[in-house]
Amino acid sequence: MTGQELYRKAKNLIPGGTQLLSKRPEMFLPELWPAYFSRAQGALVWDLEGRRYLDMTHNGVGACILGAADPEVDQAVMEVIRAGTMSTLLNPEEVELAELLLELHPWAGRVRYARGGGEAMTVAVRIARAATGRDVVAFCGYHGWHDWYLAANLAEERALDGHLLPGLAPAGVPRGLKGTALPFHYNRIDELEAIVAEHGQELAAVVMEPLRDREPEDGFLARVRDLADKVGAVLVFDEVSAGFRLCTGGAHLLYGVEPDLAVMAKAMSNGFPMAAVIGRPEVMEAAQRTFISSTYWTDRLGPAAALATIRKHRKFRVAEHLIRLGKKVQAGWQEAAQGAGLAVHVGGIPPLSHFEFQGLDPLAGRTLFSQMMLERGILAGASFYPTFAHTDDQVNHYLEQTDEVFRNIAGLRGNGSLAGRLKGPLAHTGFQRLT
Repeated sequence: MTGQELYRKAKNLIPGGTQLLSKRPEMFLPELWPAYFSRAQGALVWDLEGRRYLDMTHNGVGACILGAADPEVDQAVMEVIRAGTMSTLLNPEEVELAELLLELHPWAGRVRYARGGGEAMTVAVRIARAATGRDVVAFCGYHGWHDWYLAANLAEERALDGHLLPGLAPAGVPRGLKGTALPFHYNRIDELEAIVAEHGQELAAVVMEPLRDREPEDGFLARVRDLADKVGAVLVFDEVSAGFRLCTGGAHLLYGVEPDLAVMAKAMSNGFPMAAVIGRPEVMEAAQRTFISSTYWTDRLGPAAALATIRKHRKFRVAEHLIRLGKKVQAGWQEAAQGAGLAVHVGGIPPLSHFEFQGLDPLAGRTLFSQMMLERGILAGASFYPTFAHTDDQVNHYLEQTDEVFRNIAGLRGNGSLAGRLKGPLAHTGFQRLT
């Protein structure tokens, strides 16, 4: 059975086809994407039919920072599997991991765990609300699927545009949460100032990514810190995506601004479910006054994987490798576009890079790019998250193929619609109901 055949079956069994929007085949190449993998190693992926691909996409949506099936991480996990991963007693690795995380973040003093980024963000917001006795959250950026966040669209149906997905309906989110989540945009301190002026005494938390697409300007992070302090709100840094990309630990460590809480997931455990909320003791102790508890947050696999991942990340200065390859790919996109006579916008910090075609149908161009790269044995979209397993030879091969594909797209541009060259439908750009 091919991946697409299995996916067609899945859509009749699993609402939405899969558990993660970012992994839907429709987000890359509808009806043609391999959809499922049989195995993965480093930067390579094999589909159900045994065909091998070079993964130049988001590599497990940013989870596989060392590369798929890293041998050292897998060995650590296999050791605890053989010893037993769950029992009536606690696993000692969670204490060891707490010590390591607090060593990396001297400003923090307590740690709580979860197993996914979205749920860990919800834990952080719960703790902030418990610590302050307030309800309102000001936020910037994307922070998951939970009610506290999607409540922003109860007040204004486009409130999450530019943060999450345009026009996402908050179906199933209680109407009573209206007005509890208020958005502001990155580097727009005036927007947060307006929220503080109107809701300062109701504000439980300011939640944001320390950076994602761009660097902070004009002391933005420090000014956010000052505003939170002014009204007694908890400052929460969402490090689920940026964490471990620029240094070992949270990206905020590079900017000299300390939050009250920070949340990490994804890259901290190289593909094994794990998340952590770290924070100042006086804020974190509020977790004792509210009920936050789950059986599988005590499993042994996540902490073991996180310990092995973080130690290897620090030992081999993995962040430097990610930054270097990210810069190389960003420059390669620009050079390939210039050589082909195309215009592209390149954005994102180097380890979380993305591009968009300009001057032509961007969605058709992106879908056609994925189609042509797949024909060359490369999984590719409009973003690239490098891993420690990616080599210069692999990146050079990708850029050579990108140069050729950009030239092909430029040649087709003058010969009718790009969409007419597709072998399937256009890729999706956000949330859409699957039929």
